[in-house]
Amino acid sequence: MVTAESIEHSIKTALPCTWIKVVGDDGHHFSAVIVSEQFQGKNIVKQHQLVYQALGDRMREEIHALSMKTYTPEQWETAKKSAD
Repeated sequence: MVTAESIEHSIKTALPCTWIKVVGDDGHHFSAVIVSEQFQGKNIVKQHQLVYQALGDRMREEIHALSMKTYTPEQWETAKKSAD
């Protein structure tokens, strides 16, 4: 069964992350917050494509749904301050 931890590991292995959190407890639907320098200068579609590439065949075969928010480290700092 797919776990949030296994998805997180797959992403971190292929994509350098400064922060990542994947949650989901039904084995099919997950949500993630991913912070990476690799997102710098890329629009949200390109950022999500990097994550899909990191997951490879798992997105087609194992993971039914993955909702994600992607940030550069600078965007993440701003988002955290806005949440306070």
